[in-house]
Amino acid sequence: MTLLTVVFAAVIATVIWYKNAPNDNMMVGTLCLIYWGASLMWLVDAVFEFIELKEKFFTPAPAEMLNDLYLGLSAAALGLVIWLVMLLIKDPKNVVRQTILKKLK
Repeated sequence: MTLLTVVFAAVIATVIWYKNAPNDNMMVGTLCLIYWGASLMWLVDAVFEFIELKEKFFTPAPAEMLNDLYLGLSAAALGLVIWLVMLLIKDPKNVVRQTILKKLK
């Protein structure tokens, strides 16, 4: 469930990035890389879990699925927070800088 959640986030971010590819002012490409990296991490985790559990891998308990969903949503939210911090630091549209300068006047 974690893999599925983060892959959906990666696909959505990639579609948004591709739609606005020439003008990547909002650094959506970075968000794509964050999500695809997390997807790769969860894929490796799923492969090793499958090697360990064999056929039991395909019949998880509902509580396990819910925990995995929360973990996947948490990973997606953490990716968004990291992207937002990077966006605020780089400030490609100078919004933060103008706001700070306006308050100083």
